[in-house]
Amino acid sequence: MLDVIEKLLILQDRDRHLLRTQAELASIGPQRERATSRASTSQQALDAAKLKAKQIESDKKKLELDVQAQVERIAKYSQQQLQTKKNEEYRALAHEIETCKAGIQKLEDQILELMEQADAAARTVADANKLAATAKKDVDAEVAELGKREESFKVKLAELQSNRKDLAAAVEEGALARYERLLKSKGENVVVGIEHSACGGCHMRLPQQVMVACRADSNIICCPHCGRILYFTRDMELAAAD
Repeated sequence: MLDVIEKLLILQDRDRHLLRTQAELASIGPQRERATSRASTSQQALDAAKLKAKQIESDKKKLELDVQAQVERIAKYSQQQLQTKKNEEYRALAHEIETCKAGIQKLEDQILELMEQADAAARTVADANKLAATAKKDVDAEVAELGKREESFKVKLAELQSNRKDLAAAVEEGALARYERLLKSKGENVVVGIEHSACGGCHMRLPQQVMVACRADSNIICCPHCGRILYFTRDMELAAAD
């Protein structure tokens, strides 16, 4: 195997670890956002339940004030009845009193309905509170774990990057330039073996002269289909013969 190919394979192995570590590190942010979003959704559900319960209580208090106002009217009309000497006025006041009593009955029915709704809302708030607490606990634990992983990946990335320049500098300039171009367009599989007479990158069958040139180990040979740098070993030759 050409010395430059061996050096490129070493560099490629380092770059593969670099790319995968960078991908792992880049995935931490979205994972953290999804986790915090779950906690936020649970908290929003709790806030909505509390708001509904508060609104029900507010509506109930308003109705209770309306009942109190009707009671005060009845007291007022009753006092006026005691003071009037005219039957017609007395009957009119009695009608007003009955109207107030009917209004009170309707209001009290509505209050009873709101009390039932308040009980249901209280149960909903309790359930939502438990879910929000559980979600926060789980998310806090997940975010903490993601933080640890993030720091670990940063340390690993720094270690991988530490002597990458040295590995690259050991490669002949022209071959390195070609490798770097392919790395940007092809990803981590730039220097690939010949697998059963096909390119190990694009898996297209290779012309016979290309494989012969690879066996000769005299120059860098590239796949005529995808441009990847090819290499050939005795193990591959046996596999191809099979």
